[in-house]
Amino acid sequence: MNLLAAMQAFVKVAELESYTRAAEQLEMSRTQLSKLVMQLEAHLKVRLLQRTTRRLHLTEAGERYLARAQAILQQLDDAETELHQSSTQVSGRLRVNGPMSFGTRYLAPLVAQFMVQHPELEVRLDLSDRQVDLLEEGFDLAIRIGALEDSSLVARPLTSCRMLLVASPAYIAANGEPLSIADLGHHQGLRYRGSRGTHWQLGETSITMAGALESNNGEVLNHGAEAGLGIAYQPSFLVDDSIRSGRLKVLLAEQVETQIGIYGIYPARHHLPAKVSVFLDFLAAAWGSPPYWERTLSANKNQ
Repeated sequence: MNLLAAMQAFVKVAELESYTRAAEQLEMSRTQLSKLVMQLEAHLKVRLLQRTTRRLHLTEAGERYLARAQAILQQLDDAETELHQSSTQVSGRLRVNGPMSFGTRYLAPLVAQFMVQHPELEVRLDLSDRQVDLLEEGFDLAIRIGALEDSSLVARPLTSCRMLLVASPAYIAANGEPLSIADLGHHQGLRYRGSRGTHWQLGETSITMAGALESNNGEVLNHGAEAGLGIAYQPSFLVDDSIRSGRLKVLLAEQVETQIGIYGIYPARHHLPAKVSVFLDFLAAAWGSPPYWERTLSANKNQ
């Protein structure tokens, strides 16, 4: 029996309370995982897990062993990480989560570049606007944008971007250009549906716009704005191309100066793996501050 593998299998099953999810994260079959746990119980001559038809329960012995096993595995992981920190070579598997639109435009190309620089690295990139649970779903880090919820995770600022009010020249010609935030009440709004609702936070002012188009994806709102359906309130990384090409115009630039942060989120630990720290350094340097997609917008924002 491989005692370390059996210990890792037991800890993962106990933490997730599921053989199926533990097997997926450890990338082995459920049968292999179950065999390892049973071998560990036979080796220790105690039952660690009580199996019922509905869920798993730790026995009293299992609770005591879990605490010790987690500490041992963390010490082993820390020792390995310390050795890897002295090396400039990034290797292993890096699991990354990021938002869909931003990830497609600005994260995916950098992942490809990073992998070319570090050929020993494997990357699993998941793009979704859903807030994933890094620990439960096995991610090394996530890229998140905007206000962060309180958690035990570490948030490293990578860059920031501006929120911009934009509309098409055709919409402005047909409906007039708002000259103040108060004027927005007379216009159609294209609303982003997120976890915090569909209101717009314009500096200190929070408003809810009326409008026919609402979506949980910013690209959809871009298309609506370019088609003249109304005014959109979008992060700069989604509208930079449209502004430069003249398909969209920035509105109320001097009155709406809202910045949102872009962060790398990862679980707290004593030693950050080199594959994570080097990748975050790479992203911060590549995006810059201010980010490169905003550097050509200044000349357009008052046009």
